[in-house]
Amino acid sequence: MPTSTPGPRELLKRIRAIMAESQGQDSDAESRLNTITTDIARNMRAEVCSVYVLRADRELELFATEGLNPEAVHKSTLTIGEGLVGLIASSARSLNLPDAQKHPAFQYLPETGEELYSSFMGVPILRAGRVLGVLTVQNVDPRIYADVELEAMETIAMVLAEMIGAGELLAIDRNGTTLDLESSINVTGASFSAGIGMGQIFLHEPRVVVSQLVGEDVDTEIARLHEALDALRLSIDDMISSDAMRADGDHREVLEAYRMFANDRGWVRRIEEQIRSGLSAEGAAEKVQSDNRARMMRSSDPYLRERMHDFDDLAYRLLRQLTGRDHVMPSDIEGKDAIVVARNMGAAELLDYRGSSLRGLVLEDGTPTSHAVIVAKAMGIPVVGRARGLNSLVKNGDPVIIDGDEGTIYLRPAQDLEAAYSEKVQFRAARQARYRELKDTPAISLDGDHVRLNMNAGLVFDLPQLAESGADGIGLFRTELQFMVSSTLPRGDAQQRLYREVVEAAGDKPVTFRTLDIGGDKVLPYLKQTAEENPALGMRAMRIALDRPGLLKAQLRSLLKAAAGRELRVMLPMVTLLSEVDAVRRILDAEVRHLTRHGHELPNIIRLGLMVEVPALLWQLEDLMETVDFVSVGSNDLFQFIMAVDRGNAALMGRYDELSRPFLRVLKKVADVANRTDTELNLCGEMAGKPLNAMALLALGYRSISMSPASVGPVKAMVQSLNIEALRRELLPHLDAGRFDEVTIRELLEDFAAHNGVALD
Repeated sequence: MPTSTPGPRELLKRIRAIMAESQGQDSDAESRLNTITTDIARNMRAEVCSVYVLRADRELELFATEGLNPEAVHKSTLTIGEGLVGLIASSARSLNLPDAQKHPAFQYLPETGEELYSSFMGVPILRAGRVLGVLTVQNVDPRIYADVELEAMETIAMVLAEMIGAGELLAIDRNGTTLDLESSINVTGASFSAGIGMGQIFLHEPRVVVSQLVGEDVDTEIARLHEALDALRLSIDDMISSDAMRADGDHREVLEAYRMFANDRGWVRRIEEQIRSGLSAEGAAEKVQSDNRARMMRSSDPYLRERMHDFDDLAYRLLRQLTGRDHVMPSDIEGKDAIVVARNMGAAELLDYRGSSLRGLVLEDGTPTSHAVIVAKAMGIPVVGRARGLNSLVKNGDPVIIDGDEGTIYLRPAQDLEAAYSEKVQFRAARQARYRELKDTPAISLDGDHVRLNMNAGLVFDLPQLAESGADGIGLFRTELQFMVSSTLPRGDAQQRLYREVVEAAGDKPVTFRTLDIGGDKVLPYLKQTAEENPALGMRAMRIALDRPGLLKAQLRSLLKAAAGRELRVMLPMVTLLSEVDAVRRILDAEVRHLTRHGHELPNIIRLGLMVEVPALLWQLEDLMETVDFVSVGSNDLFQFIMAVDRGNAALMGRYDELSRPFLRVLKKVADVANRTDTELNLCGEMAGKPLNAMALLALGYRSISMSPASVGPVKAMVQSLNIEALRRELLPHLDAGRFDEVTIRELLEDFAAHNGVALD
């Protein structure tokens, strides 16, 4: 039998024609699939062409064949790893064998009649690196199929992948089972914000679907590729050279990796080879991406698996250049019960989705203290992070449940699981109703100590939660969020309007405004900053305020005007030396004199405080308490600096416990000095919002803590069921016990709660 073929381009054109004929018609998917297998066999001079599709039960079902026994269609199956077809599916790699029966993985299926055939070639049907099935050809005579034939098969497999992905084959599933692409999948991530979210997937960065796989002219497609590559490289260079990215760090390393990959000749050469085989530029880019992803997903090298996300993102950027599709981020999700899925996200991007229909957020990366997560908590939505690879498993509209308590995602959940979670949501709603019943009751412990439970806020939509949560006040108002969500520097009158709205909404409840806390991981694109090797320890917060006093003056003036006739509480972040407080007080006094001179009404009381975040303040505590009116411990940053842990590094998440003895000893030292000097003391940060952690804080001497609005109810229930003095007697001896203590502080607290009826749910 001759081995020459008319060439892959003719076959691809024929397949494209078959697909085009079906568009706009109510065509029979099974007939089209049969036509495709017949055409492949005819054009490749093969006696057999077969398509196996992966079902939800992980069985590969024969869906169509030309040459094998037609009675075997929808009856013959192989498991993953079983036979040559199963081997291709498990490895995501092609096979090209002159004598298939000599291969150790060969398995004979008698109902198919394939014992007549020797040569075998099979390719995986891949979509975003995920195996959806296997495409095979066979011949009676032994032969090695040519490379161009293998490339043609791999390209046709892409067409079949889109058919499967679009759900076109569901109608011909004769066994009553679903295909693997529609199967239920559980993905384990990490809990970033508690709660249950039920709805449908809404991709923050939707997958680019390539509709034009086949190219008409090789030279034209290669020219299109290089034009898109030039634009891609230029955009990466622009990002790297921008002020926001000039400093070293993880963000810059990622972009440098992108630049390296974008200039990699091997990557470009592989795309060019696929174009020469008959693909369009975007079809070639997608095929190379899918091949890379399939190999990297099965790699045992952890570095390569980590780099997979970089390759994916680069390929998506190139595909958007080639298809002319900009990054799309719809802001109107009303009525869709949306669970937003993103690789990562900034606070401003999340706020574009705010609305009553946002049910949850899933991040492939991120950390619990990232600003998007902080905003999500303020919005009261659950967040699951570190859900690696989820983008490649989902499409817009997929039903999903996210469990923010456990850090689990249930994609396309079964009915019984959905029913179970519906009951769980109802139970949580009932529990929230109980918390609402507590909102007008004070947080008084069993032994009579009153605890002030404040809430953290930062934007206008936080304000109604002050009354709804029953918080005693706003212990931390993050003024920088207004700057982060704005495209330009907010003018003084805009700042004043926001601050006035906040104090009026609070009524007679106190509000503590933190001055602008920018720098580090809070970069404002419109504010030029000098490149730094370590931004977290560089020009940020109070250092920027004193270096650029115009910003601080404008903000203090806006606060003074907004709080006219009321109490004004101003808190300074990232203070290192008390001389910095003195400098701010001089600026504040000057603004008071200026407003008085011009006839403006002033606040009745002005209180100036600071945040204990920098460890250097721990050796200035006595003087500090005499210098300011109040002190607030910023547990997020203080923990970061005490333990030398980058709060933005997902790899370190969970490695160090904020209930560790060293950190609790630091917190106790601050509380002891504050109580001895009768200085008002508060603690704000993620730590305060967890009932178990809040137990420890109360035992250490804290009587005012600030948290997200959703945490106020659970923490209040804990306080009302706790004997603080009994816990203090139990905890403090263990705090100084050292490394040889048999019990951890976390275990001690859990045991105390269990034996003393302390409410932690």
